[in-house]
Amino acid sequence: MIDTPILLLIVIIALYLISSIKILKEYERGVIFRLGRISPSKGPGIILVFRPLDQIVRVSLRQEAMEVPPQDIITRDNVTLKVNAVITLRVIDPTKAVIEVANYIYQTSQFSQTTLRSVLGEVELDELLAHRDRLNQRIQTILDGHTAPFGVKVVSVEVKQVDMPESMLRAMAKQAEAERERRSKIIHAEGEFNAAQKLVDAAALLATQPMTLQLRYLQTLTEIGVEKNTTIVFPLPMELMTLLNKTVQTLDTVAKPSAQPDSPGAPPSSPAPPDPLA
Repeated sequence: MIDTPILLLIVIIALYLISSIKILKEYERGVIFRLGRISPSKGPGIILVFRPLDQIVRVSLRQEAMEVPPQDIITRDNVTLKVNAVITLRVIDPTKAVIEVANYIYQTSQFSQTTLRSVLGEVELDELLAHRDRLNQRIQTILDGHTAPFGVKVVSVEVKQVDMPESMLRAMAKQAEAERERRSKIIHAEGEFNAAQKLVDAAALLATQPMTLQLRYLQTLTEIGVEKNTTIVFPLPMELMTLLNKTVQTLDTVAKPSAQPDSPGAPPSSPAPPDPLA
């Protein structure tokens, strides 16, 4: 029969071994410090951690999304903005992520804030709004250079929201309205030009066969007669109206007397004196 102290010792050892068993998930790695010295990272699966000789730090290899707080930015054309962003990162080297920095998420957050202010402060507002992809790539490249020494990879950077002052929003709305009005005027002018060109071509074609003008006139009358109206419009050529005006002016000129009568308010003319030699 086993003595009680030995049985108690066996139970304690069994419990110690059971408590030393750690299970790491597929996306986890364990950085173990044995007597204060780093050991190669372990996992996933079952590992043994013999406390108090060993200490384990669990590191997740999954991607983590981190939101950059809104930053006050003054662009190169002196426009004040509030810009925030979303950064996606993941740990590549768990050992460096634990040893090189105290908190790699906080470190990356601080780098992202300063980089966001410095990069967006070098561009103009139009470039910020029109070329976000290029700016995102530039910020990601700079952050990769900062985070690579402690084993963190910045997967993507996306500028999330750009808050502008109300005065700037109104100015941009006016600019967009003026631009649309300018394009509408250009399109209208191009339409008028094309219509005039087609009318010239049609007039040249109708001039070759005068009978086509009469046919067009009859077709217009037919279109007017489709509707139930009692009014029929007979168009007159402008040349006929010009000829009538000239005829009326000629008749007025012929009928006008050559001598104008004295005006009623003028004094009567005195008779001529008699000739003394007569």
